[in-house]
Amino acid sequence: MNNMNKVKVATIDAYIALQPEAIHGRLEAVRQLIRSVAPEAQETISYNMPAFKLQGMLVGFAAWKEHCGFYPWNGHTVAAFAKELEGFTTSSGAIQLPYKDKLPVTLLKKIIRTRIKENLEKAKQHTTKK
Repeated sequence: MNNMNKVKVATIDAYIALQPEAIHGRLEAVRQLIRSVAPEAQETISYNMPAFKLQGMLVGFAAWKEHCGFYPWNGHTVAAFAKELEGFTTSSGAIQLPYKDKLPVTLLKKIIRTRIKENLEKAKQHTTKK
């Protein structure tokens, strides 16, 4: 299912096109949700998966057999949202979004907004240190 190591892709469109048609809608929904919260973020491919950058890596996602992986791109966001993520399978840097379940739009928006704030604060601190 996940073609991350099989075919190198250059765009999110190319990545989605390589996945089974049955999940194109879910992947595009995650993409559009990220765009809606972070319209100024730049689409990219990182580790051969769709990702968004805004003052550094923001979030990414990837297709798996039974779920879409959502990656907040740091080691603490998943832990910070542990209470709200109860019921989801998670690791230190990933959240599994099963295809059979409704997309947790409100929660994902909250996570993305948190990541934007973190990246902007980090960029501001970096600028003031120069």
